[in-house]
Amino acid sequence: MPKAFLATTLCAAAFAASAEPVTFALDPDHSVITFEALHMGTSTQRGRLQVKPSSTVTLDRAAKSGKADITIDLGTIATATASLQNFLRGDRMFNVAANPTAHFTADTFVFDGDKLASVSGTLTLNGKSQPVALKATRFNCYENSMLKREVCGGDFEGKIQRSQYGLGALAQVTPDEIPLLVQVEGIRQ
Repeated sequence: MPKAFLATTLCAAAFAASAEPVTFALDPDHSVITFEALHMGTSTQRGRLQVKPSSTVTLDRAAKSGKADITIDLGTIATATASLQNFLRGDRMFNVAANPTAHFTADTFVFDGDKLASVSGTLTLNGKSQPVALKATRFNCYENSMLKREVCGGDFEGKIQRSQYGLGALAQVTPDEIPLLVQVEGIRQ
């Protein structure tokens, strides 16, 4: 077998392997959702939620497509004060006892060249499902020297309307539109 043919075959096989969809398990230590709510037109209250370790993102960089299946642990709601945290976990807001998780699924991934630019899908929260679009403000992949595996992640921004999810208890105090800041990192499986 000629060496040129062997080299071409190996290169083609390597490209084909890298062009297939790759699944990344989200790292809960580096994957959080931060939300913001303006309080009485004065200050911004912030909270955060963590994703469950079972959350995954699949990327096919050659086809410029992907899928996300992310479970959000509502029991991890954290704010600056215990009273607000307890209120948000209670039955007038997220009702964590009855709805311990939220779920985001997406299959619309938009690329700008080789960089992921946005992700659109459906957020199910409090038993209600609504479309959500997240714009990538940063996205990168690298070889993690400690894990000896590829890691991909980024920062994303989006918004939800509280009223669409039955979260109206604070309507007189807080605007309906809630900004989301999403930070994710996934480890190649």
